[in-house]
Amino acid sequence: MLKKDLCALRPPMGWNSWDCYGASVNEAQLLGNAAYMAQHLKPFGWEYVVCDIQWFEPTANSNDYHPFADLCMDAYSRLVPAPNRFPRGFGPIADEIHAMGLKFGIHILRGIPRQAVHRNTPILGSGHTSREIAHPYSICSWNTDMYGVDPKKDGAQAYYDSLFELYAGWGVDFVKVDDIAVTEFRPDNPYSAREEIELIRRAIDRCGREMVLSLSPGPARTQDAFHLSQHANMWRMTGDFWDHWDKLYAMFEKCELWNPFRAPGCWPDCDMLPLGRLCKNAGYAGAKDRPTNFTPAEQRTMLTLWCMFRSPLMLGGELRDNTPWDLSLLTNDDVLSLNRESTENRQLLRTRGEALWACKDALGRDTLALFNLSDEKRTVSAELTRYGFAKTYQTLDLWTKATGSIADGRLTAALDAHACLLLRLL
Repeated sequence: MLKKDLCALRPPMGWNSWDCYGASVNEAQLLGNAAYMAQHLKPFGWEYVVCDIQWFEPTANSNDYHPFADLCMDAYSRLVPAPNRFPRGFGPIADEIHAMGLKFGIHILRGIPRQAVHRNTPILGSGHTSREIAHPYSICSWNTDMYGVDPKKDGAQAYYDSLFELYAGWGVDFVKVDDIAVTEFRPDNPYSAREEIELIRRAIDRCGREMVLSLSPGPARTQDAFHLSQHANMWRMTGDFWDHWDKLYAMFEKCELWNPFRAPGCWPDCDMLPLGRLCKNAGYAGAKDRPTNFTPAEQRTMLTLWCMFRSPLMLGGELRDNTPWDLSLLTNDDVLSLNRESTENRQLLRTRGEALWACKDALGRDTLALFNLSDEKRTVSAELTRYGFAKTYQTLDLWTKATGSIADGRLTAALDAHACLLLRLL
């Protein structure tokens, strides 16, 4: 077994700061959400608290990026937390999160800071400088902070080794690396950072601390699935996922496409769950502080698909603003257990208006998810016997806990627009 496969044996579950705090999350917000998770969600498998992008930028104040902003950096070309936002640094924050029984994660961008290259600062543990290892034509199309690292240059591995030694010292358990699963500056070669991924993988393996490696953004390509599975624990199948039905509808096709490539330690990632209260710090694309746009039916459909597919689960809303409804979604252990432990996960049927997924739960019981993908309430039906199921079953609805039966081998349900039915067959 590869060393990386010894962690993330189940899809990681946690919270990420991006959907509600964008580029400007601070220590109090991180720890406040961690405390909520420890109190309300940890018993159900939620454990990672991830600080997303720009934690090294003192001027960050919204979702927006500030081009060529001054960043906080140490003497060895490594970005460090902005002291006005994280006065104690990440080590004490990680210690506090660990004391809650949780795990701590950070977001980084691939490469080396532009300001390090312009100042030609040294690389720890080598006789090389940042300017020697930078690839000035390898840039992020949506953020100006970094140059890519040229893997062929002496000192490139030493730079990444020094980064992950620093993160291990902070107590980091999860690293989300951005601008790497897809490099948009190279549309002719969207997986152009493959060798940088290899540098990062080696650095993690050498750092002495187990860390989940998550790669963003998507869409990753299935032709790169083997390489991704050899080096990362999770990788994005899409661009940023937000609370719009068209994005959720499109995810059914992505899940069908990536379903053969899932394995313990290797999880194709549907991206974050935009549930609850979002965009607290001036929102994405100009949106303001608001609840999710997803209807209650769409929220159940999203969680059902993520769990039947066994995607990582990363919450995006401000947890302390959760309503009783929000909390009920996140603490339904019958549903979440499918994400943790189910097997034989597969899509049996998908048309423009409906989909049917199946799996076996931890006890080997068949579970079916029937989805109404149309924009109106309608009766959705599937002939189960054509997929090898028996004609008669007793059923338990895993969302409502209602019992029922199937008598003629056909699963039929009147479902609201964009709604689903999730049944355990007994």
